[in-house]
Amino acid sequence: MSEPESLRCPSARNRGGVQRVEGKLRASVEKGDYYEAHQMYRTLFFRYMSQAKHAEARELMYNGALLFFSYNQQNSAADLSMLVLEVLEKSDTKVEDEILESLAKLFSLMDQNSPERVAFVSRALKWSTGGSGKLGHPKLHQLLAVTLWKEQNYSESRYHFLHSSDGEGCAQMLVEYSASRGFRSEVDMFVAQAVLQFLCLKNKNSASVVFSTYTEKHPSIEKGPPFVQPLLNFIWFLLLAVDGGKLTVFTVLCEQYQPSLKRDPMYIEYLDRIGQLFFGVPPKQSPSYGGLLGEWTKSLLTEQI
Repeated sequence: MSEPESLRCPSARNRGGVQRVEGKLRASVEKGDYYEAHQMYRTLFFRYMSQAKHAEARELMYNGALLFFSYNQQNSAADLSMLVLEVLEKSDTKVEDEILESLAKLFSLMDQNSPERVAFVSRALKWSTGGSGKLGHPKLHQLLAVTLWKEQNYSESRYHFLHSSDGEGCAQMLVEYSASRGFRSEVDMFVAQAVLQFLCLKNKNSASVVFSTYTEKHPSIEKGPPFVQPLLNFIWFLLLAVDGGKLTVFTVLCEQYQPSLKRDPMYIEYLDRIGQLFFGVPPKQSPSYGGLLGEWTKSLLTEQI
């Protein structure tokens, strides 16, 4: 298994030293001395960190985590995975695709129901945006979304796709989600919600891509536009209206499709936000996101990735 470039040591000499240490640790694990090996990994981690050998510490913890995962030692593997994050948090390591891919790899190997996995992904996302308070790097969200999709955890996958820039991947996941878990009468609602949420995040490009890909690939949707389902026609017109930015068009569109928009009470809330973002509608004087929207949008809509 090839290692990400950014996890390799900066010099052949250092690499040789790490390899010798790893050989001894691997032998200990292979003998079943998991506890002793785990403690030795931690000892070496703190030694390397005290010497500011961040690259060596990161590589050793990453490979150690993979080794423990291969022996189904979830607790030890998760602990070393957390130490990988600790190195990243305490060093000046730049956010690069190779590192994001290594973090997604560790995430994919963790027990799906473990609290450590939740803590890991939270810290990884925070690090990926420099601790800025934003909701995570789009590339990391995309990698997490794909992993969760493979696990058929469609709801969580959808959340991460929304914070990525992968509209096509999101659409393909939603087609599978709709076909396996949804009712035939709701095929239009799966994509409508995604488009509206992408627009609320000011991601107009992904909103367009998810709509076109979903309607093209879903086996229960006849080729359009126009579509058999009124809600799909509304979304199609809405995307065109967003490009034009004319408030009158947006207002008439919402009025004409009221029956379809009443199918989900969240639609009106999303459209209120979209009106503010793209058509110059002033914010409501009352609290912005009460009721159903409040629980979801405070985390999803107030930050744009």
